[in-house]
Amino acid sequence: MKQTVPAFILLLTLAACGGASTDQAKTEDKKEAAVAAGTAYAIDTTTTAVQWRATHKGGFAPRFGTIKVADGSLNVENGAVTGGSFDVNLATLAADPASVTEPDKKASDLEGHLKSPDFFDVAKYPTAKFVITGVTAYDSTKQKSLLAGATNLISGNLTLKDSTLNITFPAQITVGANDVTANAKFVIDRSAWGISYKTEGSPENWMISKDVEIGFSLKAVKK
Repeated sequence: MKQTVPAFILLLTLAACGGASTDQAKTEDKKEAAVAAGTAYAIDTTTTAVQWRATHKGGFAPRFGTIKVADGSLNVENGAVTGGSFDVNLATLAADPASVTEPDKKASDLEGHLKSPDFFDVAKYPTAKFVITGVTAYDSTKQKSLLAGATNLISGNLTLKDSTLNITFPAQITVGANDVTANAKFVIDRSAWGISYKTEGSPENWMISKDVEIGFSLKAVKK
């Protein structure tokens, strides 16, 4: 097995995958996009950050890094986010050099492997996309999140390669007079989007955890 192998993700974002510090996103079939009512806020791509973290089986050899958001917007009505979407430029996927500890490997090796047809096939699928399908208030008396200060549950369609599934996760959203900030950290199962190294049952794929942690720190400003 190549030592450069991890598993995504993007997008778009952190603690051991699937561990006791991160929520597992609920995954369902694709849903209708939310009606984006109200005032539009443009995603600030210079300050918005998406982080990813993945490990080998058992949490060993963690790999982590970032991916840049290309564009997007959120809509706000009556002080609440109603909808929106953003695109992630997978060509900007970067691996933190601190996560590649083998003396004969470099972060660029890992980045190239993740962008190759072995994983995201960035030449064919250069963009990942997230489209909000619903935003609800988070009730801490009925729900339990590992994200400190969670204020909302966000549901949205996540497209990776040629697969789109709906995910739901807690987030901390703050709506100001001129900007919106949102923070989240959650785990997805990469295999649900058909992202596997070699074949699903191969030893090489088995060695990589299916859990991938995604985090984002998003800022949008009123247009």
